[in-house]
Amino acid sequence: MPQLADRLTELAADGQPITFPALGLAPDTIASQAGDVAAGPFAPYLAEAVADAYNRSDTQWQPAATALPEGLAAQPSVLHLTAAMDALLHSPAAAKALGKPLTTALLDGLSDRIEAAPLLAAARLEGAVRLAVAEAVTPFKLWQTLEDVPTAGPEDFLERLPRLLGLTLDRWAGEDTFADTVRTLLQQLTHDEATDVDAMFELGCDLLRRALSSQDIGTVTTHLVQARHQFETAVQAEEARHDALTYAAVCDAILAFGRADAAAINHAADQIAETLDQRQAWLHRTHQPEWLQPRRSAENAWHHLVLQLRAAATTLQDDAWMDAWQALDTVLAAYSAARTVRPLAGDTGQGLALLVQPAIEDGFLRQQAFLAQLRRATQETDQHGARSFDAATASTLLRAIETAAQRETSSASPTATDDGSDDDDPGGAALARLQRLAPTLLLQLKDQALSIASTLDDQQLLTLEGLAHDSDVARLKGTDPLIVPKLDQLTTELSAHPSFIGEVRRTFSVLVEQTLLFLKSRTDITRTNLLGSTKKGESPPFDYRRKPEGDRKPVEADLQRDFHQWLQKGPLHNVVLVEPGDVGMGRADVMTHFGSLRYLTEIKQDATDNDPQYLESRYLTQAAEYSNTNAPFGQLLVLDLTPKDKTQGNLRVDEVAWTTTHQPRGATTDRAVVVGIVAGNRTTPSAYSRK
Repeated sequence: MPQLADRLTELAADGQPITFPALGLAPDTIASQAGDVAAGPFAPYLAEAVADAYNRSDTQWQPAATALPEGLAAQPSVLHLTAAMDALLHSPAAAKALGKPLTTALLDGLSDRIEAAPLLAAARLEGAVRLAVAEAVTPFKLWQTLEDVPTAGPEDFLERLPRLLGLTLDRWAGEDTFADTVRTLLQQLTHDEATDVDAMFELGCDLLRRALSSQDIGTVTTHLVQARHQFETAVQAEEARHDALTYAAVCDAILAFGRADAAAINHAADQIAETLDQRQAWLHRTHQPEWLQPRRSAENAWHHLVLQLRAAATTLQDDAWMDAWQALDTVLAAYSAARTVRPLAGDTGQGLALLVQPAIEDGFLRQQAFLAQLRRATQETDQHGARSFDAATASTLLRAIETAAQRETSSASPTATDDGSDDDDPGGAALARLQRLAPTLLLQLKDQALSIASTLDDQQLLTLEGLAHDSDVARLKGTDPLIVPKLDQLTTELSAHPSFIGEVRRTFSVLVEQTLLFLKSRTDITRTNLLGSTKKGESPPFDYRRKPEGDRKPVEADLQRDFHQWLQKGPLHNVVLVEPGDVGMGRADVMTHFGSLRYLTEIKQDATDNDPQYLESRYLTQAAEYSNTNAPFGQLLVLDLTPKDKTQGNLRVDEVAWTTTHQPRGATTDRAVVVGIVAGNRTTPSAYSRK
């Protein structure tokens, strides 16, 4: 028995990767000792080796791996059990292979553990929930356990229960019978002093999700008001519930936009910004489990949406617009976001659109001059000088306004008749057309997609499908398993800079998030994720990431143009200004303005080395120099043109971005720079197998 434990200790002490081959022990020896080790303090190290074996599909270690669940069933330590589950869940292959025996080991005898070791019981239940949510195992055993879980018991167990129940609602809100059971449990927990505030918050999130998923305006507003009540109650019951205060302000902002109350929207937006700052300060340097990060990312997603609603509300109330194109961009962005944003897991966004979109349509009807500008914009899209105009959304909005006006006219005229087209085509052909041309749009809008598609020709419908696809794939979700932890890491590192506070923190974080999404999108070698799609019959755009096959060589201007267009077409294009410009004594490749704040992204190419220390030594000074006259933050993007071969391969997206600092000679303030690498000179993965 000591043999395996000793080798695990040695590898961990030396900082080496913990793998079964590195242990230098025979498979039979490891298998015979694995169960005892899994029940002791070296369980996390053993779990790391098991995860590595499954990641490499190394079957010779399966006997040792299969002994892990039974050993964890006897694990007496909360910390060791949690760490072991973290290691296993980092490997989808290991979690899938061991999901069923792990769930059995964690849940069998749980009721007895609740009384004897409540913290350990909570950790076991957490592990089972995470396995089921990750779809490593079917959820039925977990559901049965939750139906029988007591709501009266040791405080150490109960106080961790609301968040676990909330996580199950995030995942299975659509399973009516189970969801109702969980809601009943949460209602019961609101009467316990140890759990009341957390249970109220989770019930508020569930009501907000149901509001966003509802399909009639009465249900939407009712659930929003009820959610607002739950969040406000939690705020009043416990100090420093910044999460509940943020969501209460979100409900206020959505309801205010529905009634065109710009002042209330501004107040809610200010409340969200202030609360997020307070929450960040409150959580600074505290441990946050990785599986809880999506909830924090949702708070930022709501903040971005409310910024768009605030800008749109202000624009709709203006009597005149100095830049009518920019005003239209602002309103169209909010109109589109109401349909596509998904800040909470499990919602469809339907209810948000029911409130936001009619408010925008009514605003255009009130502002006849703005409506005239919308009509002109849909006919003269090439006159927009700053960026590609969102003609598809503009056409959709205009048609919705005109359809509403026609309905009012028809209802007022008793002689109006229908053309009978609905009788001729009960919907089958229209649905087939959507399934063929716009499946993503159909998935997102469901029944609404049919009415929208009926007013569009095939080319217009394809354009809308492209927008829906960009929202669903290229822009990704805030809960992305690679982006979320990396963004949290970069934000934590930037927080060490004394100037990373207030408006600087909010705006630069938005830019960094979009940069990470850009890096992930460009890591995919398919051509379809490049901006600037071509028309039928035209040649595809030059892909600067691929190994050159002709005379055309990639240059840093290609990366500059691509990143510039990415920001221009992003979800916050209406609240930022992005342009190339001259700054200091050199040329800044991409400059992003948030009001008076500006951040510069230096673009470089290098075919010599992609090592971080090398890149920093060559380009960091120049990238940092551009922040001398504004906030001391900037970015450096490098097009990596080093040779790519079978042995080298390419880095993951969470390995191509990092933060660093530079302080010029004689200066007293550090310049913080986020560095990112875009891999060029690439071949397709299948080319490696042919070599």
